[in-house]
Amino acid sequence: MPTSDALDELVNLRDLGGQPVGDGELTRSGVVYRSDAPHPGDRDPEGLTGWPPRVVVDLREAAETQETHPMAPVAQVHRIRVLEGLDKPEDDGSAHELTLLYQGMLEGAPKKLVEVFRHVLEADGPALVHCAAGKDRTGVVSAMLLSAAGVRPDAIIADYVRTDKNMFRVLQRLNEAPELPPGVDEEMVAELLATPTQAIERVLEVFDVHQGAAGWLSNHGVTDDELNRWKAKFLDS
Repeated sequence: MPTSDALDELVNLRDLGGQPVGDGELTRSGVVYRSDAPHPGDRDPEGLTGWPPRVVVDLREAAETQETHPMAPVAQVHRIRVLEGLDKPEDDGSAHELTLLYQGMLEGAPKKLVEVFRHVLEADGPALVHCAAGKDRTGVVSAMLLSAAGVRPDAIIADYVRTDKNMFRVLQRLNEAPELPPGVDEEMVAELLATPTQAIERVLEVFDVHQGAAGWLSNHGVTDDELNRWKAKFLDS
């Protein structure tokens, strides 16, 4: 979607379509989107197929959410608190801490991740997956969905790091971005809020032990029929 300086719209939104699988095959557009958290009164994004989504999966904790989701009037909303009950490392944004956080999601919340997968699979139309920033929880789920369809690891990593350029406006939307002091620009802020490839690479390494996220999901109860339906739904073959 086109870039904008406006904050009355999703600023870390993208379609997971168009990702390469192999032999020229790509994921289908308009099946699943990822984003930062929607706000009441947000403008509809431009240039996306099939917006608004029919299903929304909100990965945030209870303390981060309002009673009514902003997209509840137009979508079926599922709240799956993937970090609830997990031992969380110190939140300093470092590659090591994020790696521990992501690995902790895979080890400590597999049933919740399977639930996310099934909501997206069964959605009668486009699905949106989001957390607060659309970076960490959403990044792990997006990697799972892409890997389960057979998307190349380098493409999954490239999608993950696309969040880098959006993080300053994400923080502005979260009311956490102070005014920049003299001599500091948005590029310097982005370096401090980067999406380190080591963290998502570790997720892919865990999946690789199971021959990809499809094998990992299978080991946690997802059936072959569900995996085949996901590929049929998500791949533009």
